[in-house]
Amino acid sequence: MIDFLQTLVETFPIFAKAALVTLELTLASLALGTIIGLIFCLLKLSGNPVLRGITNLYITVIRGTPLIVQLFAIYYGLVSIVDFGQFWSAVIALAVHSGAYIAEIFRGGIQSIDKGQMEAARSLGMSKGLAMRRIILPQAFQRIIPALGNQFIIGLKDSSLAAFITMEELFMWAMRYAATTLEEMKFYTIAGLYYLVLVMIFTFLVHRIERRAKRYD
Repeated sequence: MIDFLQTLVETFPIFAKAALVTLELTLASLALGTIIGLIFCLLKLSGNPVLRGITNLYITVIRGTPLIVQLFAIYYGLVSIVDFGQFWSAVIALAVHSGAYIAEIFRGGIQSIDKGQMEAARSLGMSKGLAMRRIILPQAFQRIIPALGNQFIIGLKDSSLAAFITMEELFMWAMRYAATTLEEMKFYTIAGLYYLVLVMIFTFLVHRIERRAKRYD
């Protein structure tokens, strides 16, 4: 235990910097993924069968294939066309992946709102888009906070796969230390502790947002 604690302290500068990279990667991908998810949710709820078909195809393909395959396909595919670099390639891959799940979360939240509210808003002269922004989406967002928070936590842990395109985040440094010292258990445990702290921070923030939403409601 003393040896473990000593290693934890000695590697803190490297792992703290890697944790920051992991956090940046997670926040950027989740922000983009939320936008993608909302767009595809609205397309799926539209009355256009072509748009619904495109959305269903996207969600089916993304949810039916492993994230690591998507990461490699986007990273190596994009690099052959435009070199976005490791960071943005990983962000795009993680965002495209999480966007499919977030789209379904938004869809469930929107469809849980009574249809009469949209009809009432339209009767007051609001356009469908305005009613969606001002009436439906705020209420739907309150209902999907727990599910959205869970998806964000999953996105944080999924970011570890960026190590396989040599992104210098937490898991990449754990693999490097494990390979050079042959102390795999020690360094994977250290990486796990950092992920645990990040997840606890995310969980705390989600709970705060959820409590505020309940007070507002």
